[in-house]
Amino acid sequence: MIWRTMAGALAACGFFLATSCGTADDWPQWRGPARDGKSTEQGKLSDWSQHAPHLEWIVDGLGRGYASVAIVGDRLYTTGNFDNGQGVVAVDSGTGQSIWRRTVASGEPEHSYEGSRCTPTVDGDRLYVVTSDGRIACLQTADGEIVWSHDFQQWGGRMMSRWGYSESPLVDGDHVICTPGGDGAMLVALDKRTGKEVWRSDVPDFGDGKAGAGYSSVVISSGAGVKQYVTLVGQGAIGVRADDGKFLWGYARIANGTANIPTALVDGDNVFVSTGYQTGGALLKLVPTSGGVTAEEVYFLPPKTFQNHHGQMVLLDGHIYAGNQHKSGFPVCVELQSGKVVWGGEIRGEGKGSAAINYVDGNLIFRYEDGVIALVEATPAGYHLRGTLNPEYQEDKSWSHPVVVDGKLYLREQDKLMCYALSVE
Repeated sequence: MIWRTMAGALAACGFFLATSCGTADDWPQWRGPARDGKSTEQGKLSDWSQHAPHLEWIVDGLGRGYASVAIVGDRLYTTGNFDNGQGVVAVDSGTGQSIWRRTVASGEPEHSYEGSRCTPTVDGDRLYVVTSDGRIACLQTADGEIVWSHDFQQWGGRMMSRWGYSESPLVDGDHVICTPGGDGAMLVALDKRTGKEVWRSDVPDFGDGKAGAGYSSVVISSGAGVKQYVTLVGQGAIGVRADDGKFLWGYARIANGTANIPTALVDGDNVFVSTGYQTGGALLKLVPTSGGVTAEEVYFLPPKTFQNHHGQMVLLDGHIYAGNQHKSGFPVCVELQSGKVVWGGEIRGEGKGSAAINYVDGNLIFRYEDGVIALVEATPAGYHLRGTLNPEYQEDKSWSHPVVVDGKLYLREQDKLMCYALSVE
């Protein structure tokens, strides 16, 4: 790994081992502590037109991939493709100095997977990943030693289409949840310490969508008074009971035949789902029934009104913020309860292509496919741009989601990682 600052200074100092116990400002998994794309940090962002972010360092050695990063304490973790296979890397989040790297899936992937997609899930002294070719693994955070792993083929795993698994596994209490996509085992719950199977979820056919797993990641809902796991699979949106994996409901209208990607938004009894490829978006209300839970459609938004490709969505104060339209990332604000477009939808963003989005300190960070980053005020009052950033390095497609921790903006760009200082002195 090469480490260089803007001044070109190199460092080869030692490092000390960090604990993996999370704090309020950690970003321990895909889309943050609550899997909703929202940071709790305050007082760290300003108007970028007045105080532009400052590049502190850039490193390489992360491998090829589109995965975002998880940060706990002074450790940053991500996944990448290397010459000998796909693996997990750990670096010092303050300096970018390499700590360890561990191969999880050896050799060339079976299919044409262009790069890793899974953001590690950090839980105490362990972390969990799903490889593109379908393997869930538990590693020690201290040194990357593999504790246990399972090939999804033992559950008949399959994807809805050809791009490989993209899920970031969910740790919930003593269990880790993943989506092999097999017949009789769409979702699987494992003991997080031992890897022993706890349950598998048999999801029946409920529409014309494709069999297999989607490209989404599981979130938790307590809608209709039942704790359940919600995700998008090949057939559409589903909910399964958390304690035993029983299938509760399925919603097929949101499925497309190519790739169902965005992580669902959960708000009380509400679930909002969207996919690209000219599909649309929908608000579902979870309602109790004698047999468990059903999902009732409140409204459906056609693709010309709203569709999210893969940049994800943020729900804040009753409004959904996202990049709209397939491969376009046009900024949009939609009222959750009504589906009304409050502003945007056809506004061309500051960059080109789909936009990955996070919320930090009253603002939305849009990272466009061409690398351009826009800071936009998170308000239903209108589209208020607060500055842009053109990163030091950009190549290919900038799909990796930005992460802000302790006043630092981390940008993964394939093999490289950039760290920008955002704090206002």
